[in-house]
Amino acid sequence: MDFAKMRRIMVDSQIRPNDVTDPEIVSAFLNTPREAFVPKPDQSIAYAEYEIETSDGRALWTPRDLGKMIKALEPEPSDIALVIGAGAGYETALLGRIVETVIALEDDEALVDEMTRRFASLGVDRAVAVHGDLKEGLPDQAPFDIILVPGMIEQAPETWFNQLAEGGRLGLAVPVGRDLGRGRVYTHSGDITSYRDAFDACPPKLPGFDKKPSFVF
Repeated sequence: MDFAKMRRIMVDSQIRPNDVTDPEIVSAFLNTPREAFVPKPDQSIAYAEYEIETSDGRALWTPRDLGKMIKALEPEPSDIALVIGAGAGYETALLGRIVETVIALEDDEALVDEMTRRFASLGVDRAVAVHGDLKEGLPDQAPFDIILVPGMIEQAPETWFNQLAEGGRLGLAVPVGRDLGRGRVYTHSGDITSYRDAFDACPPKLPGFDKKPSFVF
């Protein structure tokens, strides 16, 4: 199976046509083997327009949605990034080809060990995987220019916003209705954190971030 050819087709048919044309982002997708981040039985569809489950509660976004999210986060070469709920580490590896440093945070030590081995085997040397509580983020390593959460969540913990640098961006997907969602980017400036909805997207939910039901008489 010619994965390199499939990767080029993915970029030409799913990334560039969706207004993701920044050379650094395109290069990251062209040089990061997506098949290395999915279970072997799914490698044949690694470059299709599918959301692929990589482990329990973790899945890759479609290439189109991930490309648009990375573009919306406006990564710079000097940025320090954090990926929360990094799963197999694909998003971390992509950012690792664009920014100065990226940390992948997971609450499963087995996933952290797998990511560490995978990054080493692929030569992703600007990324590191660490174990911790997703809701807490990594306050001892903050502030971050970029925080990416590769999943849909109903409510983001305040701790994440507190870990954004001045001008820092937090990207995630939020539900906006039944079977509807949006890719959303929060930007921290001074004492204010504002957001904008960047594109329609409905990726798999990241477990553990549902809103608490409100009491109704």
